[in-house]
Amino acid sequence: MKIGKVNFLLILLICSNCLQLWGISAYTLDNYLIPVNKPGVTIGRIYPLPSDVCLISDTSSLFRIDTESKSICLKKSKVLSQGQSAYRFGISLQIDGHIYEFELLKDDFSRNRIVAHRGAWKHSGVLQNSIRSFQNAVSLGCQGSELDVWLTADNRVVLSHDPHVYGMEVENTNLAELFQNTVHKDDPVPSLQELLLVAREQNTTHPIIEIKDSQKGLLRTLQLTDSVVSIVHRMKMQGYVEYISFNYDVLKRIRQLDPTAKILYLMEGKKELQDLVNDSISGIDYSYYAYRQDKNLLQKAKEKGLLTNVWTVNNAEELFLYYQLGLDYITTDEPELLLKIIKSLK
Repeated sequence: MKIGKVNFLLILLICSNCLQLWGISAYTLDNYLIPVNKPGVTIGRIYPLPSDVCLISDTSSLFRIDTESKSICLKKSKVLSQGQSAYRFGISLQIDGHIYEFELLKDDFSRNRIVAHRGAWKHSGVLQNSIRSFQNAVSLGCQGSELDVWLTADNRVVLSHDPHVYGMEVENTNLAELFQNTVHKDDPVPSLQELLLVAREQNTTHPIIEIKDSQKGLLRTLQLTDSVVSIVHRMKMQGYVEYISFNYDVLKRIRQLDPTAKILYLMEGKKELQDLVNDSISGIDYSYYAYRQDKNLLQKAKEKGLLTNVWTVNNAEELFLYYQLGLDYITTDEPELLLKIIKSLK
């Protein structure tokens, strides 16, 4: 059955009206990370700009609201130190008459620019896109750990790079069946919620979620997108998560749902850099072929204020090259090797 353009737009409108039921916040912050050793620092501005905001709950007694800029700030006498063990701080705000909850994070996230591709798995004998591959990336101190997600037959978000896992077709299999058939293995297929529960136990490594194209079409892909953003917001993990996709409609949908999320486009050659700027896409996440073909790509992207990532770089010579060039991220199956290169440069 074909869905006409009008009906398609109507479906999206209905979905938009349901978002609050799914836990997607009407307000976001442009930053959730608290810098260390900066007393009284401004942390994040509320977006969209509200008419009125006040602090309802702050169990840590750290924060204040700048009513003029509509920003969350540390109290002038408060500061987070490098050695402080607490790193997650919940607050409640009343924004234009409604209560919203946010979680702020002490910023101990790595800045080494390493993104472990599907986690750190290659030299540890663990499955890609698994809980253990993410934990290994955290142990290494990677800035990010990339993971891929699909929607199961019963509309649950699970991790898998391919449409099939352990011989089962993910989109046509229920979550319980996936679990029952993989629980005896060392790395059973995890749900996104399971992975994010592990991720919130640390503040070193960002989960970087790649939203895959459904084999059932765009509507199913956008349903997956809505589900992922809903999970992230319900778990109050906006400060942890970044998003990537080959599907431009996915990124535009995320931007509609979360105006301040960090989102990068994977498909080089399909859009002009100015298109990304116009659509508020955060940056490019292109293969090393794109950077080889256009030696000025990095400079052109930076001139337009776009973040830059390169994938998937695995040999020492090119890892060294892209690190020296100053890309914002380098996605690799060899995070251990890139760490050694970085240490050798110090």
